[in-house]
Amino acid sequence: MAAESYKKAETIVLSVGGSLVVPGGGINTDFLKKLDIFIRKQIKERRRRFLIVIGGGSTARQYRDAGKNVVGTMSNEDLDWLGIHATRLNAHLVRTIFQDMAHPRVITNYERKLWNWYEPIVVGAGWKPGWSTDYCAAVLARDYKASVIINLSNIDYVYDKDPAKYKDAQVIKRTTWSYFENIVGTEWIPGTNAPFDPVASQLAKRHNMMVIVANGKNFRNLNKILNGEDFKGTVITNYEIDHDYFDEAYYRRKEYKISLASSVISQAVQKAVNFYRALWIKLMVNPKNCLDIGCGTGLLVYYLRKLGVQAYGVDVSSYAISAARKEIQPFLSQADLTKLPYDEDEFDLVVSMDVYEHLPRHELKQAVVESIRVSRKHVLHKIYTIENTWINMLHGYDASHVSVLSQAFWTNLFRSIENISIVQKYVFKLPNFFESVFLLRKKSA
Repeated sequence: MAAESYKKAETIVLSVGGSLVVPGGGINTDFLKKLDIFIRKQIKERRRRFLIVIGGGSTARQYRDAGKNVVGTMSNEDLDWLGIHATRLNAHLVRTIFQDMAHPRVITNYERKLWNWYEPIVVGAGWKPGWSTDYCAAVLARDYKASVIINLSNIDYVYDKDPAKYKDAQVIKRTTWSYFENIVGTEWIPGTNAPFDPVASQLAKRHNMMVIVANGKNFRNLNKILNGEDFKGTVITNYEIDHDYFDEAYYRRKEYKISLASSVISQAVQKAVNFYRALWIKLMVNPKNCLDIGCGTGLLVYYLRKLGVQAYGVDVSSYAISAARKEIQPFLSQADLTKLPYDEDEFDLVVSMDVYEHLPRHELKQAVVESIRVSRKHVLHKIYTIENTWINMLHGYDASHVSVLSQAFWTNLFRSIENISIVQKYVFKLPNFFESVFLLRKKSA
C-alpha cells in the first residue's frame, strides 16, 4: 500500500497494558514477537493502521516502589512522572520493533497533533501527571476518529469485583460507562490497577466511545474483535442496546432537527428518501424480488412493490412491524438479523439501509454473512460511517448507533468473505459526505 493511502485505512487504537510488555520477570520478548507478526499482517492483509499506546508495567512499579523505600513518602506528581518515564522507555522499544513502518516520533505530547501522518503505525507513551496511558488512548481515538479502542491486558473479561478476592465475582460482557464507574471510581490515583482507568473512562463517556477490554495474549481473539466476529472481552459503551430498545419510544425519538418526527415535513422527507431508494434499486439493479433487512415500518418495501418488485422486509422491532401500513404487514416479519428466516439464494437482491450501525460489533460479520446467504445475485448495504458528516447537521444524537465505523472497516469485512466481490463502479453514487453504499455481487451468481 502506498504511504498516502494509509490515511484512508481503518484506524485502531490499542492501549497495551505495560504488564504485557514488562511483567514481573522482565521484558516479555515472546509477546513482542507475536505483536510484531500480528500488526504487520493486519497492515498488509487488512489495510489497517494502528495507534499503539504502551503502559509502564513492572518497570513503573519498581521505580515507584524504590522511590518510596528510599524517601519514605513521595508526591503523586513524582510517582506519576516515574510511571510516565517507564511508559516512554517501553514505547521506544515498541517503536524500534516497528521502525521500518512507524512514525518516527513517539507521542508524548497529545496536544501536538500529527498533521502529516502517512505511516501505518504510531506509538504513544505517557503524557503528564494525572493522565494514564488509557487516557492517552482515549485522546487519540477522539482526535483521529478511531473505530474502536481495544484495551489489552492480562484478563479475558472485566468482573464486577476482584475475582482474586471474591469467589462470587461475576463476568461482565457488556456494560455501560455509568455502571463501570461503580467499579473503577472517577478519580485517578498513581499506580491504579483498573481495566480502564477512571479519568480515561470519563473522557470515553463524554465522547460516546466504545472500549473493548480483552486479553492481549490471545491474538486469535484480537483478530475476531477487529473483524466484527464473536469474541471474548468486555464491551463498554454509553448505552446497552438490545432488541427491546427499538420500541415505539425509539421511533418517536428518531427525528430530524428541522422538525418533529410526527410532522408533515419529516413524513414527507421519509417518503421521498424511500421512494428515491426504491427507484434507484429498480433502475440500477432491477431485481425480480428483494429483501429489506431492518425494514422498520416498511416504507421501502411499499415503494418497491409499487414499482413491481416482489419485496419483503424483516426487522428486530415488533413495534415497527405493527406500525407499518396494513397492506404491507403481510410481507414483513420480525427476526434476528444474524439468523434470517429465509432459504439460501432466495432473493435477487438483499438490501439494508442504515441498519448495521445499530448492531453490536460482535454480530456484524454474522449479519453480513446472513445477508449474503439469502441473496442469489446482489447485496446492497447502505451503512452510516464516520465519513458521513452530514448526519450531524440534520439529526439528533442516536444512542443506538453502537457501531459507527469507517468505510475501510466495512471494506475489510466484505473482502474477508470468499463468495462475494465488491462492485466498484456505480452509474450514480452520492459523495461519501452523504452516504456510504456498498454493492456486493455473489460470485456464484
